[in-house]
Amino acid sequence: MFAVLHLADFALHAVLRTEHESRGRPAALFSGTGRKSLVLAANPAARTAGVERGMTAPQAVARCPALLIRAPNATMEAEARATVLTLAFMLSPAVEDTAPGVCTIDLRGATREKYLPAARMVIMALAESDLPATAGLARTPLLALYAARTADPVLEVVDEGDFLAPLPLAMADPSPELASVLADWGLRTLGDLTALPRDEIVRRFGAEGLALWQRASGGDPRPLRPVTLPQNFSAAMDFESEIETLEPLLFILRRFLDRLTLELSAAQFVAAELELTLRLEDDTRYPRSFRLPEPTADAGILFRVLHTHLDSLTATAAISAVELRLIPTRPLVRQQGIFESGLRDPHGFAETLAQVVALVGPDRVGTPRLEDTHRPDAVNLIPPPAVIPPPLPPPLHPPLGLPLRRFRPPLAARVKLNPDHSLQVWTERVEGKVSFCSPALHSDGNWWQSDRAWSRHEWDIALDGGGLYRLLLADNAFFIEGEYD
Repeated sequence: MFAVLHLADFALHAVLRTEHESRGRPAALFSGTGRKSLVLAANPAARTAGVERGMTAPQAVARCPALLIRAPNATMEAEARATVLTLAFMLSPAVEDTAPGVCTIDLRGATREKYLPAARMVIMALAESDLPATAGLARTPLLALYAARTADPVLEVVDEGDFLAPLPLAMADPSPELASVLADWGLRTLGDLTALPRDEIVRRFGAEGLALWQRASGGDPRPLRPVTLPQNFSAAMDFESEIETLEPLLFILRRFLDRLTLELSAAQFVAAELELTLRLEDDTRYPRSFRLPEPTADAGILFRVLHTHLDSLTATAAISAVELRLIPTRPLVRQQGIFESGLRDPHGFAETLAQVVALVGPDRVGTPRLEDTHRPDAVNLIPPPAVIPPPLPPPLHPPLGLPLRRFRPPLAARVKLNPDHSLQVWTERVEGKVSFCSPALHSDGNWWQSDRAWSRHEWDIALDGGGLYRLLLADNAFFIEGEYD
């Protein structure tokens, strides 16, 4: 058993599916951009308005003034072709790229209960990608192609004779000369031709007649020329007109992700990283890499990552091309420890962080980590982990002394030396006479780096009115850094 996916007017739909504004509007594909270019294909809205294949551009516009005129685009056709092949792998691993808009699948070993619902699902998926297709299922590839051309939208050939008999003879693609002779004989359908003895057809028309008679009878099973699953999960497109707004760019990226995630799933991969490159009108490039918090093949999650970043992007020029690449990896399979806890939605958490980064800047979001230095409170920010590790065991030598509750930021203080050699301290929250002052503790570091050098003097003080505090001298100013419990 074989299946054929058929997309009528494939080149036209390959162009229109990348244009959000063209949905529902009459459109036609022309052989060029000049006035003498001819209509190669038209969508249903254009055909309803009277546009027919072979018309010139002025004739077509006269019939339909609102007609969208489009030319073939090899890049868009390649993208659409890759989408069709990717969905075809949902039916079988033996897939042949027969022709533009025609894909043949070997269903050997599959049961009717499996391949028939799968074919309907593939047709629905193609329709969601704005690629209207039909599917035919039959004993031979050629018979399945005939079925696909007449299906609405899926047709399985059970009785070959009853199916072939009423089909027009043009379905078998006879040469113009042979078609003229057969028409003079009164032969109009495939059944009319196959009703004649094959040997008589061969005797009169030779090898050409034999080939036509075999095509009219549905052909024979043949080995396919299968394609392989892609190993490079990337997509790219050059825009005919530069993009200046976000919506059309997001529309194209969503198309890319729908196809690429299907390829990942078919190859049993997930995406660990996204690489986006925008080429601008001034020949500059904007590359950006997105490391995912957790590998996934969900197109919606990947799209939100791109959408969140592009919402805050201001390009210096219009966008002339886009390239998207997914870095594959095997699905993550791990068993968490008893005391480990993971994020319920790592991607939602990462998306929220990205929105915060867009508001406050990348250097202000993260998990604080102590630096390897003697400077107090010296930390840097690192990306938060997707899995929270278990708590560390208690230290072998627990800290001694009173805990210090730091003021953040430290309280600016004024210090006065009284005539009796006592100290007076004022801040916005505490003030009083110093009844006790410890010896000064001096520390410094990074003196070899002028932009990071630091120096500080600390005293532990007690005030007459009560309270133990740390007095700090740094950058030629006094502060109350914290209060002891």
